[in-house]
Amino acid sequence: MNKKILKTAAPALVLVLGFSAVQLMSASKPAPEKKEEEQRPVSLVYTEARKEAVHLAVTTQGEVRAHTEIDLTPEVSGRVVSISHAFAEGAGFEPEETLIQLDDADYRLALAQAEAGVAQAEVLLLQAQAAAKIKRQQWLDLSPNKEPTPLQVNKPQVLEAEANLRSARAELDDAKLNLARTKIRLPFRGRVASRSIGVGQYVTPNTVLGRVFATDRVEIRLPLTDTQLMELALPMGFVASDKNPGPAVALSAQIGAHQQSWQGRIVRTQAAIDQQTRLIYAVAEVADPYGAGASNGAPLAVGLFVTAEAESVQEQQAVVVPRTALRSADKVYVVDDNDQLSIRTVDVLSTSHNRVVLAAGIADGERVVTSTVANAVDGMKVQPITHLASN
Repeated sequence: MNKKILKTAAPALVLVLGFSAVQLMSASKPAPEKKEEEQRPVSLVYTEARKEAVHLAVTTQGEVRAHTEIDLTPEVSGRVVSISHAFAEGAGFEPEETLIQLDDADYRLALAQAEAGVAQAEVLLLQAQAAAKIKRQQWLDLSPNKEPTPLQVNKPQVLEAEANLRSARAELDDAKLNLARTKIRLPFRGRVASRSIGVGQYVTPNTVLGRVFATDRVEIRLPLTDTQLMELALPMGFVASDKNPGPAVALSAQIGAHQQSWQGRIVRTQAAIDQQTRLIYAVAEVADPYGAGASNGAPLAVGLFVTAEAESVQEQQAVVVPRTALRSADKVYVVDDNDQLSIRTVDVLSTSHNRVVLAAGIADGERVVTSTVANAVDGMKVQPITHLASN
């Protein structure tokens, strides 16, 4: 019986003894050395912030409008007998160029009648003056020592003849003016926005012939916040003068595949805040937008929507950093003297496509990060690898 029990328990005992030996050997084995990996600093690009005298700039947008745009109407009635090629939609015309010719036969007849009326009035005046002279001489022969009354020397008749002559000459001037008005012209260089008449149509002074606008200059109405107005050092109700011509404005627009640009200047601002938008509007002007003011042959056309960057005329000291250094509207990453990242909140004065002007938050000469930094943490170790010149 004992042999049978021993034979059955022997395998289990061997397993227990073997497992115990393995555990004892594992416990006595020295632990492997742990190798700690050092965290590698993040490589980045930086540039030095620079304090300099700057002209603050603001960016806004607006639509190009004609400085002068009117409905063209005749001053006299008549039938349209001819229309110039310059009076077509989109066409340009010169000052005093005849755009539309009305039938002038009636006005030529009226002119001839007025000329005859002047000639007749001149004859009647001469006759009245001659009669008055004879009357005076006769009076002096009879009463040399007594002054005659005006009636006795036909003075009223002379005055009436003179008045009739002035009236006839005025009618002649009116006839000449009406005849000239049959040639419809404008005193400025411009372009035709629309045309609404044709040859053979009878028109009156109330008939709209078309719509035209001057091309000597155009205006762009630019919305500004009160902060932007302050940055440009412009008061409300500003009007440009020789002493203060107003801030320069760089205008740009995408036309086809090309970015076009034009130069203008702010000439005035509104004297009141818009009640709906709570903005103040400034007006910029560009001279000769279809001629010398065009950009590489591209005119600053009326109706074009443009981006405007205006620059103040007054200088001020501020810290300037590249536009790529600004994060989340008011954050800048700075590399300190220990090559650690410092996340700063800054006071932004002005931004443009290539620079940011700061009022506070960054000191002159500090290293600001311009490259992308993933998962930035304040105080993290960094490796500045490139030093770029400040823009």
